[in-house]
Amino acid sequence: MTEQAKPPKKERPPRQKMPEQTPEARIRNFDEVPFGLTPEQARLEASRCLQCKKPACVDGCPVCIDIPGFIKKIVEGEAEAAIRKLKEQTTLPAVCGRVCPQEEQCEKTCVLAKKGQPVAIGYLERYAADYEMQQGQTVIPDMAPPTGKRVAIVGSGPAGLTAAYELAKLGHKATIFEAFHKTGGVLVYGIPEFRLPKAIVERDVSTLRKMGVEILTNYVVGKLDTVDELLQQGYNAVFVGTGAGLPHFLDIPGEQLNGVLSANEFLTRTNLMKAYRTDHDTPIRRAKRAVVFGGGNVAMDSARTALRLGAEEVYVLYRRTKAEMPARIEEIHHAEDEGIHFELLTAPIEFLGDEKGWLRAVRCLRMQLGEPDESGRRRPVPIEGSEHEFPCDQAIVAIGNGPNPLVPATTPDLKTTRWGTIVADEATGATSKRGVFAGGDIVTGAATVIRAMGAGKVAARAIHQFLTTDHGLGPPKQH
Repeated sequence: MTEQAKPPKKERPPRQKMPEQTPEARIRNFDEVPFGLTPEQARLEASRCLQCKKPACVDGCPVCIDIPGFIKKIVEGEAEAAIRKLKEQTTLPAVCGRVCPQEEQCEKTCVLAKKGQPVAIGYLERYAADYEMQQGQTVIPDMAPPTGKRVAIVGSGPAGLTAAYELAKLGHKATIFEAFHKTGGVLVYGIPEFRLPKAIVERDVSTLRKMGVEILTNYVVGKLDTVDELLQQGYNAVFVGTGAGLPHFLDIPGEQLNGVLSANEFLTRTNLMKAYRTDHDTPIRRAKRAVVFGGGNVAMDSARTALRLGAEEVYVLYRRTKAEMPARIEEIHHAEDEGIHFELLTAPIEFLGDEKGWLRAVRCLRMQLGEPDESGRRRPVPIEGSEHEFPCDQAIVAIGNGPNPLVPATTPDLKTTRWGTIVADEATGATSKRGVFAGGDIVTGAATVIRAMGAGKVAARAIHQFLTTDHGLGPPKQH
């Protein structure tokens, strides 16, 4: 008797590739590069999910989205149900679907990644969020009855927006204080339009307004009011999410020359102040040969922005190799496709100017990699006799940012580290000052959008406990 043949194993579809503008077209505009998945692509991609009983992808998500849950709704053709599932845990699905480093978080822990390509979780999150926008709907999550408690949120970046969202869901009255004239923090001043359209940010922010969150712009806490004064005005708690907006510089001779600027200034002028639009008067220098220093996402954003502003040539100078670059692989790939040049194992030692005080070149050294440093990456070591000049008329320094010092400087009993970050309990966001919590880059230093969101969520839950039980949340333990 012959054994019955088993039916052939059903092949899973390949990971779907998101359509996007061609490099030739997109370097001439600031429109978003990827177009998003079609409904057919989204259902195909969603069908790749194994619907694991113990989904490791959820553990890999800093805000603990029910990833299999929302993906299942897409498979079933229920995009509206998918966005409802997402908004149980996140207020910024359209943002995270675009800029979150899924390859290092939820997709990295996907079971399919062990033997091939993980489910494109970010693409699917974006698809569900964009469906909501296309339908002209705003899904509001379930909200608890009002508690009568008031919380001041200082800063409207990812941490502050998430804290406000979670507190509003819990019934508390959240008021956001934003120093700039637009809400969104780094989402509006730091990330270019072609990677994150500002209308997308505003769309997610509008959900908060519809939930009753009050947003006050042009309001600099530390100048108009201090944290102590907010507490005196009747706020029951304060969350500080002021981010890391203080740019680091190279500290080499000539950095004061015209044509040398921080990525913060360059991107803020371009993004928040709309220097890329011909109908705005924000001044910004259009370079012929621009050089960007750094290897992270901000460096890629700066280089790609300079190209779109009309630079004939754009170079990224980085002191290590491409393998050590902290930028997302996707961002490096996009930059290369667009014609950005990479000068690797190169470090600047001096900016050189002309007789009128304008940048004309940067003097550099060639480097080689030595032993690993505290970051775990191999330390760049200068090669003797490799000094050379690199002609350029614009230099953008994108080597990182430090914490905004204004709130700590005006709150004397708020404990800080030697780097200027606020000391806060990782499990609660509680600071050394009773009733004051903090999270995001002001605590960790510059990190990712989703990490800041996770910190805002953790702090909101702790604030809720503080407001409703008022016990068990003292200052963070000192180590």
